[in-house]
Amino acid sequence: MGRGSARRAAPARRARRHDPGRRERLVATALDVIAEHGVAGASHRSIARAADVPLGSTTYHFASIDELLAAAFTRHAEAAASRFEARMRAACDREAAVELLVEHLTADLLGSPRDLVLSVELYVAAARRPALRAVTQAWMLRSRRALELHFDPVTARELDALIEGLVLHSALSTDPMTAEQIRHAIRRFAR
Repeated sequence: MGRGSARRAAPARRARRHDPGRRERLVATALDVIAEHGVAGASHRSIARAADVPLGSTTYHFASIDELLAAAFTRHAEAAASRFEARMRAACDREAAVELLVEHLTADLLGSPRDLVLSVELYVAAARRPALRAVTQAWMLRSRRALELHFDPVTARELDALIEGLVLHSALSTDPMTAEQIRHAIRRFAR
């Protein structure tokens, strides 16, 4: 090149976006991806694409896909557990607790197809992934503690297992139990 030749300009660098909420957005997006495609369809790449962030953002914030899934499912479980704890604290007696338990099952856990799918995806994935089993264990412990506000520890554990079974039954059955049938089952356990 001669002296008068113009130098080639360096390619423009992509500006870094300041995105302080990116980690939380990735967690929320992971739940969306799981709800739509299942755990099997949730990868760093699919979540980054859905969140409209560079792939490196997912691996920057989460060392593994299991870590990202655990964060997402923890958010899901904490939201459900918080709603349940509030319902159990609002019950003035055991009979009210039974009614609120039925409402929790029919409205909170079974009333949202998205939340139902997320819960079932968590159950299935937790069977093979220890990090997710820890999420389900923490959720079950919180549920039992909330139930123990109105029931002895043995009954609380049995009711918690019944709830889990009713969730799976409702998700898989072509003829799920009605709210009245759920109420009857819970009352039988709660005697």
